[in-house]
Amino acid sequence: MNAVLDTSLVPQQDREEILRTALWESFVRVDIDHHRPAGDISARMGISAVGSIGICSAQSTAVTVRRTARLARGDDEPVIFVGLQMTGTSLVEQHGRQSVLRPGSLAVYESIAPYTLHFGQALDQHFLRIPRSVLALPDRALRDVAATSLGSDNPLSRLAFTYFSELAVSQDLRDGVFSEAIVQPSIELLRAVVTSQLGASHLHRAAMENSLGLRITQYIRRHLPDPTLSAARIAAAHGISVRHLYTVLAQSGISLGDWVRSQRLAECRKELAGPGGRTRTIAGIARSWGFMDPTHFSKVFKQTYGITPRAWREQHHPAPSRRRGTARDARSTDGSLCGGHRSIRVRPLPRGGRTRCGLTPRMRRTRRG
Repeated sequence: MNAVLDTSLVPQQDREEILRTALWESFVRVDIDHHRPAGDISARMGISAVGSIGICSAQSTAVTVRRTARLARGDDEPVIFVGLQMTGTSLVEQHGRQSVLRPGSLAVYESIAPYTLHFGQALDQHFLRIPRSVLALPDRALRDVAATSLGSDNPLSRLAFTYFSELAVSQDLRDGVFSEAIVQPSIELLRAVVTSQLGASHLHRAAMENSLGLRITQYIRRHLPDPTLSAARIAAAHGISVRHLYTVLAQSGISLGDWVRSQRLAECRKELAGPGGRTRTIAGIARSWGFMDPTHFSKVFKQTYGITPRAWREQHHPAPSRRRGTARDARSTDGSLCGGHRSIRVRPLPRGGRTRCGLTPRMRRTRRG
């Protein structure tokens, strides 16, 4: 279930209080300073969850968010927050450490200690809230990594940013039948990010192994368009044997060939129904997702969805009607024929009447003969 709050639908005098109440009741208790009159506040916030992971996506005008020592002491269930910087910059501060977040970077901070988030121009972030207990990391490790900018120099941070950003915006991932199955791998990925940043080798090895399945499926998703994608290539990219690759995927109930095909078919199905479905050929869309044989693609598409690719596209992009008009169809009730921009009135001839040239219809036929 997703809850969305848009201040454009809220009376100006109520915006500040409604935003504060929504955050306090559904995500975290913080003090909020908007740096402007209530009437100038503009914000949009969506709150959802997948399992034990809470998600808040927010965009707003400039704002400073503070979790004070008093609020931190009243924490019923300690949690860890992850902030994903989408656009612009922000400043995060905790445990005497400050870091600037830029697009593509993320930061971790704790609910049990005071922190400050400053968005000087505008706020555009996804926030994740994860119970501290399920992360199962030493207090010292979390303290040492808090308010540190984790960016593109750490490959695991890059992967985590992409993955968590997709999780925040994809309702299919959050609400699908497999949503519960992604909770633990998501937690393990965050553990791997923290431990790799700190260089805790024993923790890092365990976290890397536990997050291997998720890292493999993310790698496959990024390379779905490549028709040369193979088990050997996937295994080599992760420094494991092909046999270990199949073992890891089997633990998540994944059969490699079937899973890759289903993911490619899903992307083709989405694209055929999307805005570009009519402008590109079916074979071209299939090739762009790794199906090089159009006949084979049509066959597996129908086997999977019970409909041909062409029929699926026609459902979402019906061909324009080409009904052939007739004189009777075009004739109006007043006897006029409407064509183009002109209306020509047809006056029936009186019985035995003559045309303008002086001939009756019968005389004209006789003369032609």
